Amino acid sequence: MDAGTPLDVQLLGRELQLADLVVIGSHCIGLDYLLGELQRRGVRSKFLAVGSTGGLGAARRGECDLAGVHLLEPDSNQYNRPFLTPDLELIPGYGRLQGVVFRPGAARFEGRSAVHAIAMAAHDPGCVMVNRNQGSGTRVLIDRLLGGVKPHGYAVQPRNHNAVAAAVVQGRADWGMTLDTIARGAGLGFLPVQAERYDFIVPRARLDRPAVALFRTLLNEAATRRALECSG
Repeated sequence: MDAGTPLDVQLLGRELQLADLVVIGSHCIGLDYLLGELQRRGVRSKFLAVGSTGGLGAARRGECDLAGVHLLEPDSNQYNRPFLTPDLELIPGYGRLQGVVFRPGAARFEGRSAVHAIAMAAHDPGCVMVNRNQGSGTRVLIDRLLGGVKPHGYAVQPRNHNAVAAAVVQGRADWGMTLDTIARGAGLGFLPVQAERYDFIVPRARLDRPAVALFRTLLNEAATRRALECSG
């Protein structure tokens, strides 16, 4: 909903327990792992996948404890840090690799560079893409590579990386953009596009919350870093 839009809401239950940690922003399987680990340690979390831009806005408004983001500032060619304000703190996350996924053996993609493959696919009416939701860092990357072209399937905009891979595996799309680890797990071909940083932005007013402090501790543990190297 746009800010300021009036709407009716239905109370689901008075006994519902509020989350200890509210996370809004971009989806990542590394974040899935972190929230799962927190749950095993007794921390209830709530995650809303609205993209990096939406997460940054939520953090600026103080609506979340953490915002997972991967936003590239084109002038500095730096991820995430240029978007901070005095009221926000950056918790360094981890690196990951985005790229084009396709079914193995597809002649349009096999053995080509991602830029060349996208240029060809974008002008092929028989080649269907699966997009990402507006406001996500991945969508920004896709739009930059497409250069204003909107291929067949452009309007299909799932909110997470796994849904992109599923659409390609199931034949509902011929290509999309997701993470290399997800591509490997799904048995898809992969053409690398962008190595990026996935970090966490926190409103300074929430830095001392117990769930945020535990998240930072978890993120710095050696076992966590090893797991993120495999998943991010």
